[in-house]
Amino acid sequence: MLGFARKPLDLHRSAVYTTSPGQAAAAEASRQAYEMALKARGLGPITTEIRAAPPFFYAEDYHQQYLARNPNGYCGLGGTGVSCPVGIAAE
Repeated sequence: MLGFARKPLDLHRSAVYTTSPGQAAAAEASRQAYEMALKARGLGPITTEIRAAPPFFYAEDYHQQYLARNPNGYCGLGGTGVSCPVGIAAE
């Protein structure tokens, strides 16, 4: 396990890092709206973490633009087919 990961699954977990209370509120409102759309289609909850942005550091050069350099690379993510509602207002 790499030193920066708290748990093995943290290595590939999705996250939204915000830099203001307004961004945090918008991200949370968007998550709630999209989660309702997913639930209506019988899909599970969103597990993306939303929190204040920690200090940012660029990864090594060989990690940059991986899929642009390797079009058939390892990214096997597929969509759900459910569109995220747009125009969500933060409360």
